[in-house]
Amino acid sequence: MSNKPLSVNLALIKAKTFAKKGAPDQAMQLYQAVLKRFPGNKRAIEGLKSLERPKHNQEQIVLNKSPSQEQINSLIALYNQGQLQEALDQGTALAEQYPDVPLISNILGAVNAGLARLDQAVASFTKALQIKPDDATAHYNLGNALIDLGKHEEAIASYSKALRLKPDYAKAHNNLGNALKALGKHEEAIASFTKALQIKPDLAEAHNNLGAALKALGKHEEAIVSFTKALQIKPDYAEAHNNLGVALTDLGKHEEAIASFTKALQIKPDFAEAKCGKIHQQAHICDWVSLESEGSAFASSLATLGTTGTAVSPLSLLSFEDHPERHRKRAESFAEKKYTRTALLEFERSQVKPSRIRIGYFSADFHNHPVMHLMARLFELHDRGKFLVHAYSYGPPSSAPLRSRLEDGFDVFHDVRMLSDKDIAQLARDEGIDIAIDLTGYTKNSRTGIFSYRAAPVQVNYLGYPGTMGAPFIDYIVADKTLIPEGSQKFYSEKVIYLPHSYQPQDNTEQITDRTPPRTELDLPEAGFVFCCFNNTYKISPTEFDIWMRLLHKVEGSVLWLLKANPSSKKNLLREAHTRGINPVRLFFADRTAHPDYLARLRVANLFLDTFNYNAHTTARDALWAGLPVITKMGEGFAARVAGSLLNAIDLPELITTTEEAYENLALDLATNPQKLQAIKEKLLTNRDTKPLFDTALFTQHLEQAYRKIYDLYYEGAEPEHIVISDGAR
Repeated sequence: MSNKPLSVNLALIKAKTFAKKGAPDQAMQLYQAVLKRFPGNKRAIEGLKSLERPKHNQEQIVLNKSPSQEQINSLIALYNQGQLQEALDQGTALAEQYPDVPLISNILGAVNAGLARLDQAVASFTKALQIKPDDATAHYNLGNALIDLGKHEEAIASYSKALRLKPDYAKAHNNLGNALKALGKHEEAIASFTKALQIKPDLAEAHNNLGAALKALGKHEEAIVSFTKALQIKPDYAEAHNNLGVALTDLGKHEEAIASFTKALQIKPDFAEAKCGKIHQQAHICDWVSLESEGSAFASSLATLGTTGTAVSPLSLLSFEDHPERHRKRAESFAEKKYTRTALLEFERSQVKPSRIRIGYFSADFHNHPVMHLMARLFELHDRGKFLVHAYSYGPPSSAPLRSRLEDGFDVFHDVRMLSDKDIAQLARDEGIDIAIDLTGYTKNSRTGIFSYRAAPVQVNYLGYPGTMGAPFIDYIVADKTLIPEGSQKFYSEKVIYLPHSYQPQDNTEQITDRTPPRTELDLPEAGFVFCCFNNTYKISPTEFDIWMRLLHKVEGSVLWLLKANPSSKKNLLREAHTRGINPVRLFFADRTAHPDYLARLRVANLFLDTFNYNAHTTARDALWAGLPVITKMGEGFAARVAGSLLNAIDLPELITTTEEAYENLALDLATNPQKLQAIKEKLLTNRDTKPLFDTALFTQHLEQAYRKIYDLYYEGAEPEHIVISDGAR
């Protein structure tokens, strides 16, 4: 590098530039260097004089320092144009130069929020408020950053301050409602959204959010009205189209829901939640034509949905692929998005080990629900000398006889549906719950947020959701060696509780109507082999259906008996049968009926054919309890191995296959070999009363042994670890 001095002209230009930028020391050095070489240079002399100001004037200049309107406008323009990194650099420089200007800190907060630098956004808005505490907009902006951080209670405080300063601040009322809704305080949230709409009736976001709060309370029709109003004001509101689709889904209006999800995707093609909603509803109505028309695009989107980018509900994609690694990725992404920023509460370990362990079962489904048909007897059989058993019900009230039985089966039954997640967790803590069991998981009406607040020192994922929760606050998952082989533990964030036979509890007192209805009463042909599958229609894929249709082709006079889930699925399945060369009259559809009658009806069928990615769970249990053999193909993930778990526990491994070819061959063999099928049925009926699957008392002992072990680990200060329960309790 050359050490040649700058030309006089260039040195004077640079000196003047330094002076303008507020760097007088560098300017002075250059002027002095010029004067050393040319002592009479007038420009250098004048430049030095301009830097020499009285001390009091210099202080006055510092006190009055503020950016020009041009600088502020430039910063705002960068933000509005989405040039956030440039805005951050320019804003940071301005903040250093003008540290006492609240507007700069406010803009910096917005820029940081846009860059997902949420902690820095909070710091910027907080600084703006330190300079100007009565700035309602800054309080509002701070609330927005806090809500994005999951700090909902702090956000509520910020919105409340904004509203004290500006009571007619509609957006602050709206976002206050969002923070309240996130805490499960839906009634309070509705009041805030309503207030926002009283001030600003055309605030589409408030209509949308009001709809979401109404939906959370089960008021689906009212929710639809709110979503529709939002869309009348803002027709291109993708989130409102998606939420309308979800509400229509809850009402069983599948095709209308698909139309809403489709509109959301037309507006926002990368809207992952809407994409999942659409394909899940297409699966419900067996609209494989639409799914297949997307071809490779569907396959590639399936691989990335929820595993990269935006998080989605893990349940929505379980039936589309048997891929436990991606199941875990989706669950972890979903849990991180919704729950990991929640403040976890610590427990002070008791000095005295409790004589009775307090178990808390949490569910939205304490009514006529498949999970409760399995669990009811277990609740009743818990050893009250060793366990105190609480229920926390956050689902809708029910007048079903099963609800009364469930309430009687607990020592304490809490109806907590109107409490926030944190308040429910606090209630459990106040009552000293030692082990909290989540029976809902990521299924409908879940309240996973309860567990993010630590309802108990030990928390367990059990039965309701067939897979990992991917959440750091869930310690264990209940399974068995069939469901989660040791080599598959890496696909589960929880430690595994291995029960000795099957993970699934049973009610071996469940009644089956004595009378088996004749086929004619069920609209079935009097003769011919009856294949059946009463799984939910979204579990059926073209792969299984292809096999079933080949079986109908090969077994003369045979029929397929399915669940009448919705009119569209029936229409589509009949069309798919015709496409495969099978007369649609060979497909029959059963209406839903009372459970004892449903179980009796199963005895009319000859063979239950399972689905692959998402097996029959309670439905497989029902078939075996009724004496109906179940053929399954066991896959890799939890949901694809449940029927295999049940068949192993009842000692019928010969009905488990691992390939599509073996599944089809076994079904054909049993359908064409009456003696072999009869032998299987006789073995099933014998094993039903002698093998472990339906021994509810034995199962309860094993589960209680597991509860004691995981509590002992906690009490001893040890970290959760995999637990294996032996069959020694027999």
